[in-house]
Amino acid sequence: MNLYPINAGNFKLDGGAMFGVVPKSLWQRTNPADSNNMIDIAARCLLIENGNRLILIDTGMGNKQSEKFYGYYFLWGDDTIDTSLASYGFHRDDITDVFMTHLHFDHCGGSIQWNKDKTGYEPAFKNAHFWSNKDHWKWATKPNRREVASFLKENIMPMEESGQLKFTSVPENRVCKNSGLGFDIFYANGHTDKQMIPMINYKGKTICFMADLLPTAGHIPLPFVMGYDTRPLLTLDEKERFLNMAANKNYYLFLEHDAHNEIITVQHTEKGVRLKDIYTCKNIFN
Repeated sequence: MNLYPINAGNFKLDGGAMFGVVPKSLWQRTNPADSNNMIDIAARCLLIENGNRLILIDTGMGNKQSEKFYGYYFLWGDDTIDTSLASYGFHRDDITDVFMTHLHFDHCGGSIQWNKDKTGYEPAFKNAHFWSNKDHWKWATKPNRREVASFLKENIMPMEESGQLKFTSVPENRVCKNSGLGFDIFYANGHTDKQMIPMINYKGKTICFMADLLPTAGHIPLPFVMGYDTRPLLTLDEKERFLNMAANKNYYLFLEHDAHNEIITVQHTEKGVRLKDIYTCKNIFN
């Protein structure tokens, strides 16, 4: 098995929204804001090369939305899925599976693109299966009023219409073992219903793709919960369980949205679970 970080682009989000009720005087220590109160955010995806399968976890925002839409997110940097894949000798047509942690636009928008004459949409990965789960799919296709702006039909429905959509099973407990994709899945419901956190066994290490359960290293303290989460009290419980597990078992936490910290470990302290070490992907994957 080989792992590759795939940078789908960078953007900015409001720091207050990213940290909910936590005062700026606290969160800006780890995530400094610009003059507009915006903080740096990455869309760091992960490519798994395992035998004859190339599995891409999440796909970023994509490039099919309007200039006005992207203007809200202050895009920065030159990274794209295509340039990142090419840097490792891959093309999007090589991808066999696209696994989406959840269907918010900044995680799955790159899965679908305009067709050639811009009259409709088509899969951006023509040879891949798209993976979600039935519970989250129902949640996303019949969205609540809180999340309706995050679940964009043009990102979601073409997956089903293409015939390339597949579902993982949802276990009664929080962890799905032997998902069929070569990794375990931790299910979390605080941010959105049935978000999936891949847990990958790699050379004796457990690499956890944290998605929005832990957006950045600055979100490690339990009360540091995003204003975007639909059920923040549930996020508190899920973070506590997962971070305790990560500290006990020395998991390596791959941070999708942290523009400046790629992989971290955590440890128990008298203040609770806190940051232990920071790594680059090259440190861990090479």
